[in-house]
Amino acid sequence: MDQKERMLAGLPYKAWMDGLTEERNQNKMRIYRYNQLSPAQREEQDGLIREILGSCGESIFIETPFHCDYGYNIEAGNNFYANYNLTILDVGKVVIGENVMVAPNVSIYTAGHPIHPDSRNSGYEYGIGVTIGDNVWIGGNTVVNPGVHIGDNAVIGSGSVVTKDIPANAIAAGNPCKVLRYITDEDRKYYFKDREFDVEDYNEGVLDMNDL
Repeated sequence: MDQKERMLAGLPYKAWMDGLTEERNQNKMRIYRYNQLSPAQREEQDGLIREILGSCGESIFIETPFHCDYGYNIEAGNNFYANYNLTILDVGKVVIGENVMVAPNVSIYTAGHPIHPDSRNSGYEYGIGVTIGDNVWIGGNTVVNPGVHIGDNAVIGSGSVVTKDIPANAIAAGNPCKVLRYITDEDRKYYFKDREFDVEDYNEGVLDMNDL
């Protein structure tokens, strides 16, 4: 295996060998162009983000600035929206489901380094994939660490550090992030804490991110 193959296999690898530096630099140029586009250039933004990501759904929008290492290791489902300053270290695969919403200043890390200083100073690092299910909402200033799986319909509270898997339908928060409770049908009628919707169409259909 060369170093890229080792990286993609989740094995210890050296990030400056076998063309990996060149691939990161090429993606940095694409990211730079994306972040410099005017808000009026929505069509250009959409085209370029599809060049950056490995795959994505029909409806996707990532606010600028956005940063990632390679881009091709990120798969995003339909109706993905990320607010300002999303950072994804996609050394490992990052798979994001459908109807996922990400608040500002969220970081998703698949990259890591050995704990022992002698091993760490060798230059070896690793990438362990992250999976985010359908209908997930990740609150602002959250960090998602390598190897984490976030289940369908989960809500991650702002400021969380997610170090372990979060089950489906859970509301979880904290450092380290822990389940606070599970979402129930009773939650459907509320838009914030104990405030009930005063409209009737709040649960009809799915928002198309292209309409934002």
